[in-house]
Amino acid sequence: MRPWPVLGISSLSTILAILVLKNPANTLDLFQMPNLPSPPKDGRVFSHSGLVVSTQAQASRMGTKILQQGGNAVDAAVAVGYALAVTEPCCGNLGGGGFMLIQPKNGPAVFLDFRETAPLQSNSALYLQRPAGSSRNGYLAVGIPGTVLGLDTALQKYGTMTRAQVMAPAIELAQKGFILIQGDVDILHAGQEKIKRSSLSKIFLKKDGSAYQVGDLLIQKELATTLRKISQTGVRAFYQGEIAQDIVNASKREGGILTLEDFSQYKIKQERPLTCSYRGYEILTAPPPGGGLPLCQMLNILEGYPLRQTGYKSPQSLHWFFSAMFYGFRDRNTYLGDPDFVKIPQAQLLSKQYAAKLRQSIPNYFAIDHLTTAAPIKGNTTHYSVVDRQGNAVAVTYTLNSYFGAGVMAENTGFILNNEMDDFTTNLGQSNQFGLKQGRSNLVEPNKRPLSSMAPTIVRKNGQLFLVTGSPGGSTIITTVLQILTNIIDYNMRVDQAVYAPRFHYQGEPSYVLTEKNGLSADLQSGLEARGYRFSNRLANWGAAETILRTPQGILEGVNDYRRPAGAALTDSKNN
Repeated sequence: MRPWPVLGISSLSTILAILVLKNPANTLDLFQMPNLPSPPKDGRVFSHSGLVVSTQAQASRMGTKILQQGGNAVDAAVAVGYALAVTEPCCGNLGGGGFMLIQPKNGPAVFLDFRETAPLQSNSALYLQRPAGSSRNGYLAVGIPGTVLGLDTALQKYGTMTRAQVMAPAIELAQKGFILIQGDVDILHAGQEKIKRSSLSKIFLKKDGSAYQVGDLLIQKELATTLRKISQTGVRAFYQGEIAQDIVNASKREGGILTLEDFSQYKIKQERPLTCSYRGYEILTAPPPGGGLPLCQMLNILEGYPLRQTGYKSPQSLHWFFSAMFYGFRDRNTYLGDPDFVKIPQAQLLSKQYAAKLRQSIPNYFAIDHLTTAAPIKGNTTHYSVVDRQGNAVAVTYTLNSYFGAGVMAENTGFILNNEMDDFTTNLGQSNQFGLKQGRSNLVEPNKRPLSSMAPTIVRKNGQLFLVTGSPGGSTIITTVLQILTNIIDYNMRVDQAVYAPRFHYQGEPSYVLTEKNGLSADLQSGLEARGYRFSNRLANWGAAETILRTPQGILEGVNDYRRPAGAALTDSKNN
């Protein structure tokens, strides 16, 4: 691994979305896989050397091949990132952005923010006089993509292999195609509405207009050409060459505001990750505008409660969880934004004293009355984890925001563009697609990065690597990672049990607790309703917490979240 450069600056941002859960006043937009099988009794994959876990098996396999060839965790992570752009078109991306958290075996961790930015011609009133949905569909919804510069920067600074070496697997997958399995087909079928009404249909539907089926070969030659240009010429091909010009030309034709200057001026950020502690564990995660701060705030609140003694999903422990989630999202929506544009009281929000003060305001029995305690307004995704045989670890969450992004693809490029502009506060007082009613700190400004819930997370214990995790899922990313951590630390679950356990989510507004199917018993739910909580379980599942745990003996345990059956946890064994 190359030497670590001096770090500085700030960071972050986004998520995923998909099938819409409608509420009388709000929507919470999440992706779920239909007709999932039951999780396996033991879904762990063990390794004494390297391990890759991602939401698509072919991409995981490409990552392990890089490890087999002598590459490090960063080399493998970059290879997986490009491979997912081919094999998981809904969410893996060239046209989006995200975060990468790198923890070397020895030395400080680094956080790379390659979140999308608002175009130079944007402003806080951009969507006020526009048709409904302009921040979610079409070219006006597109932020400047950061994935290519992010992956390339990671490779050049922290990798050991060449761009051609790590991109070769993705180019081959796009040029020659790959055989679709059921999980791949489910993803394409779930996006049929957006695919059929856009230029995406020429790639993701067959020539006769029918949908792809299991066993079909999906070839993406335009994407292969784009990947080849990046491989040969580097980031200039994307940000200053034909690719950028094709996107700008399409944007102008379709009423967008993207310019060549937007692309040529785009920059990523590097900094130390946000760090907090929980019951003796060191949590490394995404700083603002990412989702790590509310995650740490929730952990700080819960640390003051005896979760293990009260029991897993007891009425009292759930009341504490819901309350911690409520305050985490309240402060997120009030104070957080791009730290280059707004002053965030980060030290206060992260302090144990502040958490203790919030605990004092939590009722012993009843739900918090959000109408009297809400702070005043002042404002699809994929995750994968990699650990190599040297012990270097990488967690990556990147996104197009909604399922298949903005539903647009510039001619000749072969990749879908994001709709990240919807992660800004586009209209004060109104909720975005995740039901988040955000404040002034997150208003649209040129070159600004929108708030994100993405929270790639690495956990250390006594200075040693313990856990690598993260998830897609919009605002539920934060609460998914929270439950993975508490399931393991507080409730002593195996890593696969922690990932498979039914999830719950509460963000105050919409004013109901979202639960996965069979997540809470009828009696338990009824008892919590008597405390003032409302529930919805109309989404069967969400998220995909691709996770690696390292045991005290140094054995890696990887688990693919069963909610994304196309995914896989694979070792760097030659048998893969």
